Amino acid sequence: MSKKFIFSSESVGEGHPDKVCDTISDAVLDACLKQDKRSRVACETYAKSNLVVVGGEITTSAKLDYNEIVRESIREIGYVHDDDVFHADKVFIMNVITRQSPDIAQGVNAQKAEGKATAEQGAGDQGLMFGYACDETPELMPAPIMFAHRLGRELTRIRKSGKVKWLRPDAKSQVSVEYVDGKPVRITNVVVSTQHAADAKHKTIADFIIKEIVKKVLPADMLDKKTQFLINPTGRFVVGGPQGDTGLTGRKIIVDSYGGMGRHGGGAFSGKDPSKVDRSAAYMGRYVAKNIVAAGLATRAEIQFAYAIGYPDPVSVTVDTFGTGVVSDEAITEAVKAVFSFKPAQIISQLNLLRPIYSLTTNYGHFGKIDDVDSITWEKTDKVAALKKAVK
Repeated sequence: MSKKFIFSSESVGEGHPDKVCDTISDAVLDACLKQDKRSRVACETYAKSNLVVVGGEITTSAKLDYNEIVRESIREIGYVHDDDVFHADKVFIMNVITRQSPDIAQGVNAQKAEGKATAEQGAGDQGLMFGYACDETPELMPAPIMFAHRLGRELTRIRKSGKVKWLRPDAKSQVSVEYVDGKPVRITNVVVSTQHAADAKHKTIADFIIKEIVKKVLPADMLDKKTQFLINPTGRFVVGGPQGDTGLTGRKIIVDSYGGMGRHGGGAFSGKDPSKVDRSAAYMGRYVAKNIVAAGLATRAEIQFAYAIGYPDPVSVTVDTFGTGVVSDEAITEAVKAVFSFKPAQIISQLNLLRPIYSLTTNYGHFGKIDDVDSITWEKTDKVAALKKAVK
């Protein structure tokens, strides 16, 4: 008996209030790393109406104008219209950044300390991380989240080109995909909500989105007469961004990862330097899972590993191929442990993470970006041969 189900994933645009905050936090991180690659950064941003609060813990030798970083980030997103309450040149900015706690630094630093078990660089916190990959798309990502990202990315591209004057920065997309026996076969629903100028008509918006966005970026063979298009379903979306809703760094972790298809450990990514395993180890998990699938060892793979604060080795490593593995999950796990190092310092080295690359990751997912693997190194599949050799 065939098994059918529908799975939905969403994405959000750069102007979504949470993504505004992610963008600012990652811009601060990159600015620190440009001047001091050993910067310790945990930057959180809050936005509402015409207020931006930038806080967190930053230890760096970099000399930065935080206000200018905030304004330039907002300007690049596109909040520059005369009627914007949240405007790049008009927002009030509150800076509540302090230095990293010396107790946390003691655990992360590669040096001896009283009560610390090893002089190696340890994890910046306890936590569990997941990595996921599958063969549903060329990116080895789940189809629903990749389709949702495609919609948002194209909507932003057209808006920033200036060709459609009524488009505004805040936007969301959602795609529902029907699966039969574990394979995506058709798109059942597409939801797109985009902020717009007050004088734009709903029919104009809906017709444009369906014709110029949906039907141009989603696979034609997965759209049919039964596919439902829901465009700005409330009928009006003029008030958006931080004017319409509160924004906060790190609230879109499912959008940032696998759209809910793969599990997530709970730690957000944006604004954190790679000494924070919430970010670097999650990238490592994606790297490992993608290489497992690319090696043909499974069509679907998830890895979980976990850390104790201040300790370099993971306390557990487990691979699950959901019954799709060509050998046992135990054999793949042992091969993974032989090929990859999960120590925080080694993750940073393997993936070359001490660089200002993080603004590239902020929007439309931290995974599945295959056009710039020199920067997005966790999307490389350069361990395929080693994994195949290590499998026993």
